[in-house]
Amino acid sequence: MVTTLLALFFLFIVLCFFLQTHRKKLATSNNLPPGSFGWPFLGETLEFIRSQTDGTPERFVRERVERYGSPLVFKTSLLGHPTAIFSGPEGNKFLFGNENKLVAMWLPEAVGRLFGNRCLNTTRGDEAKWLRKTMLPCLGPDALSNRYCIAMDEVTRLHIQSQWEGRSEVTVFDTVKPYLFELACRLFLNLDDPRRVTELGSLFNTFLKGLGSLPIDIPGTQFYRGKRAAIAIKKQLIMIINQRKLTLKQENASSFEDLLSHLLLNSDENGQFLSEMEIANNILLLLFAGHDTSAVSITLLMKCLGEHPDVYKNVLKEQLGILEGKAPGEVLNWEDIQKMRYSWNVVCEVLRLNPPVIGSFREALVDFEYAGYTIPKGWKIMWSAPTTQKEEDNFPNVTKFDPSRFEGTGPTPFTYIPFGGGPRMCLGKEVARVQILVFLHNIVTKFKWDLLIPDEKIEYVPLATPVKGLPIRLHPHQV
Repeated sequence: MVTTLLALFFLFIVLCFFLQTHRKKLATSNNLPPGSFGWPFLGETLEFIRSQTDGTPERFVRERVERYGSPLVFKTSLLGHPTAIFSGPEGNKFLFGNENKLVAMWLPEAVGRLFGNRCLNTTRGDEAKWLRKTMLPCLGPDALSNRYCIAMDEVTRLHIQSQWEGRSEVTVFDTVKPYLFELACRLFLNLDDPRRVTELGSLFNTFLKGLGSLPIDIPGTQFYRGKRAAIAIKKQLIMIINQRKLTLKQENASSFEDLLSHLLLNSDENGQFLSEMEIANNILLLLFAGHDTSAVSITLLMKCLGEHPDVYKNVLKEQLGILEGKAPGEVLNWEDIQKMRYSWNVVCEVLRLNPPVIGSFREALVDFEYAGYTIPKGWKIMWSAPTTQKEEDNFPNVTKFDPSRFEGTGPTPFTYIPFGGGPRMCLGKEVARVQILVFLHNIVTKFKWDLLIPDEKIEYVPLATPVKGLPIRLHPHQV
């Protein structure tokens, strides 16, 4: 009882602070975009969340665009902050093109506090550019072609043998999440100790729940549990970091070509290295980015293939063609991935209809003008992938599943943005592409499947996930 009262009191103090900040920022300009700040304290946050749990995050934007007759921008209040929602490819182009000039990355407080300092998603300006430049050699095409592709195929084959073969039914999301976490540990840390990976994975699930919570740091709250899990994960990561540092110092140390060693061996232009905690923060971010969004994407892909047998048939034909050109048991390589053009078009159409992440926030660094309105300094700004990607003007016959949209030059620039854009485009885009295609190759050449819950609802919590995790019935191919 005492804990509950303390939590309510702390929440009241937080809301009062939000309201005071909110009122100060509202008074900065009279030329604001049309819109409503909604309820005191809450703003329109509840309506925003409800559209996500209903599986239609684009509805929140469309209703307000129609209500205010402002197709490019409107104002609202989300998470205790006055917010401008930019709509359509024009807004995306403006935001992506003005990164670190007029706007900069912004994250809800809980997210920033859990990931920690000098982390790729919490830094801005030159520091963010250096971190991206430092990590790219381990996440770009060169790394994938030389090392990761083979490792991904090996881990994926073992996963399918142990978790799919011999089973009649599987819940896709729950099955692929631990596999992708294991894969991320292998790729970024060269960690293949099953006990340690399982322990980290359990802590990681608690950490994820804290990311979407209010930053109320008292016992019993999701944020408190998430913070403690983050501390425990980073403690283990620092142990791994120290072990690697000792190994790298040995004269005959084995050559490690993973992200961890790369971060340990590379400094910025001033000769300064990341601290152990800063490396742990960035590894934690990549473990999140490297498995959670990919797990969602694979689940949604299998859902669409179960719903569209003709598309499944074409994917299988392409993947069998790749298999025919290889010796029995030979692993996939970079050249094989480049041949999966139709399969990747299918994945892109899946991500168009249900982007795993609905968008992200920016913060106005200065007062600036957009579409004839003033966006005050300090305001939060959001772009929405589902809104842009589900507009009839951008994609004719918008609800139809049509992979041919991505043939040739593909969609008009800034209309297809599941990976963001500009300087903040997802750094792991290529890693995700190879992860998804390697899994797709191995699963479709082994199985066909039926969806046990036709038209299973998708909700954003906060990532796009079928509410029951997509249970399916497997049908192994006859050899």
